[in-house]
Amino acid sequence: MSKSVTFLTLCALLFALCVSAEAQQSGKIARIGYLEQGTGAGSTGSPTIASRLTRIDAFRQGLRELGYVEGQNIIIEVRAAEGKLDRVPELVAELVRLNPDVVVTAGRGAQVAVQLTKTIPIVALGTSDIVARGLVASLAHPGGNVTGLSSVSPQLIGKRLELLKDTFPKITRVAYLFDLAGPSHELNELQLSAGPLRVTLQPRGVREPNEFAQAFSDIVRDRSEALLTATGGLNNGNRKVIVELAAKTRLPAMYPVSIYVDEGGLMSYGIILSSMYRRAAWYVDKILKGTKPADLPVEQPTKFEFVINLKTARALDLVIPPAVLMEADRVIK
Repeated sequence: MSKSVTFLTLCALLFALCVSAEAQQSGKIARIGYLEQGTGAGSTGSPTIASRLTRIDAFRQGLRELGYVEGQNIIIEVRAAEGKLDRVPELVAELVRLNPDVVVTAGRGAQVAVQLTKTIPIVALGTSDIVARGLVASLAHPGGNVTGLSSVSPQLIGKRLELLKDTFPKITRVAYLFDLAGPSHELNELQLSAGPLRVTLQPRGVREPNEFAQAFSDIVRDRSEALLTATGGLNNGNRKVIVELAAKTRLPAMYPVSIYVDEGGLMSYGIILSSMYRRAAWYVDKILKGTKPADLPVEQPTKFEFVINLKTARALDLVIPPAVLMEADRVIK
């Protein structure tokens, strides 16, 4: 009797092992296409590399928290444009040819991706004008193969100008550096905020990276007293150049995200990039489990950070009021 029980138990164990092995062999490993547009050239210790790794590491952390392990149940195909936006189309096309289960990218990358495929799900990150650019029908009901996280919240744009004015109360002329190829809603909202603050906004648009030097020359000619930069891939991908030109022209500047300040910019107020990229993993998880992008509402940010670089302030002989310093979430000394 005991021999029969032992035999049956062994048979059951062997059957279970066979089923498990078969399930592992037949189990699909999800493939994620990931495009990073920002700069990252140089040594591994450079600020640009650190910023890029922070974003993708946050994304990977989010995936791990949801039970994904690279090489076991997911593969992440990473491509990096290194700030060269003209490379974005070829890199997106390369990812699309791999036919991944989902593509994760920001701004211009999402625009290119949606032109190349209407079937592969796309998670767009930090796109300030996701509806205006036609990537989704609406935030609540995306309606196509694109969803994701917007970088714009109604209170964001005017708040940047307000903080700039609080820091430097005497300024009356503020230059606004933006991408001419993008929609104008940010500029329109800023114009509404400028009046009550008694600030004249001086818009300066660019289309290509080689136009930044001339833009700053025009800003100096117009006697602008401070600078605001718009969100978007063109500015973000060339932030090192912008920060250097702002320092050269000695303009106090407010930027949309902290990566500018980490690289020597004066101040920023905006979304927390690491949180956004970590949250992107949730979208990927939902899509891999069968939810269509059309049924996943685009999220707007609810948490923001105000960052000040005191080293830059000292280099520009600028004094940051104590009350403003107390508002900052992080101060670089």
